[in-house]
Amino acid sequence: MRIEVARDVFPLAQVFTISRGSRTETKVLTVTVTDGEFVGRGECVPYARYDETLESVEAQIRGLPTDFGRVGLAGLLPAGAARNAVDCALWDLECKRSGRRAWDLAGLPVPGPEVTAYTLSLGTPDSMRDQAAKNAHRPLLKIKLGTPDDMPRLEAVRAGAPKSTIIVDANEGWSAEVYADLAPHLVRLGVALVEQPLPASDDDALIGMDRPVPVCADESCHDRASLPHLKGKYDVVNIKLDKTGGLTEALALRQDALAEGYRIMVGCMVGSSLAMAPAVLLAQGAMVTDLDGPLLLAKDRTTPLHYDDMGVHPPSPDLWG
Repeated sequence: MRIEVARDVFPLAQVFTISRGSRTETKVLTVTVTDGEFVGRGECVPYARYDETLESVEAQIRGLPTDFGRVGLAGLLPAGAARNAVDCALWDLECKRSGRRAWDLAGLPVPGPEVTAYTLSLGTPDSMRDQAAKNAHRPLLKIKLGTPDDMPRLEAVRAGAPKSTIIVDANEGWSAEVYADLAPHLVRLGVALVEQPLPASDDDALIGMDRPVPVCADESCHDRASLPHLKGKYDVVNIKLDKTGGLTEALALRQDALAEGYRIMVGCMVGSSLAMAPAVLLAQGAMVTDLDGPLLLAKDRTTPLHYDDMGVHPPSPDLWG
C-alpha cells in the first residue's frame, strides 16, 4: 500500500477569531492511500493546542510502514491528527474496494441530514450582533468566547438572533469563579450548552459545582482513555476526529460515552468537506452537531458536502465513504 501526503490551503470567507487568535485561511493535510487499484482519502487539521504542526504530523504519517491496515493503526500512531487522516483514508479505501458505503461497513443505519451549529467569530459586541442578525435564520449558533468581556458579546448575539438556539465555547478561557458568575446569565439568555469553560488542566474545579447549563468536555476529552477523568465534571463530550485519531476510535468513544450516561456533541476543526464527511456518520442523533467548517470557507473541495435548511447531508461516494 502506498501513502501520499499533500498540504492544502483553503481561504476563509472572512477572518475567523477565537480567544487564541485569528486566521484568514486553514492549512490541512490530505492523505491518499492506494493499493494500486483503489484510492482512499482522508484529511486532518494539525492543532497547535495539542503540540501538532503540519511538519510534525506529516512526519508521523510518512514514518508509517507500508504493510498495515486500519485495525492495526492504533498501535502505530497515537490519537491525533495524523492517525485521523490515515484512518479515514483507510475507511474510504475499504468502501471503494467493496463498493459499499462507510455506514454499511460500520453496521450503522443509513444516515440523514443533521442540523449543524454555525460559529460566529469572536469580535466586538456590535460586530457579533451584526453577525448574529445576518445568521438569525440558522436554528443553532455557536459563540466563541473566553475573554473578560464576554457578557456584552453574549447579550449582543441574543439581541441579534432572538430565536436561534445558542451554544457557547469558552475555549478554556474562564476560571471557576468567572464561570460560576456567568452561569445564571447563561440560563437567562437561553444558552443550551457551554463547551470547555475551564482549562483542561484545571477542570477538577467543576466537581461539585452547579451546572444549570450542560457542560461539554472538548479539550478534556480525546479518546476512550479520557472518560475516567470526566466523571462529575461534564454532561456532554465533544467528539472530534482529529482528537480521537479517526472514525474507528470515534465510534468506540461514542458508544462508551453513551453507555456512561454522557450526551454527545460532534465537532470539528476548521477544515474542508473531506474532513467533515466521516463525522456526519458519527453525528447521527447527537445532542449537538457542529460540522460547519466548510461553511466558513471561501473555497471547498471539488465535490463538497451539501448543506441546506435540513442541515449537513451525508457525503457522496465521490467525496468520501
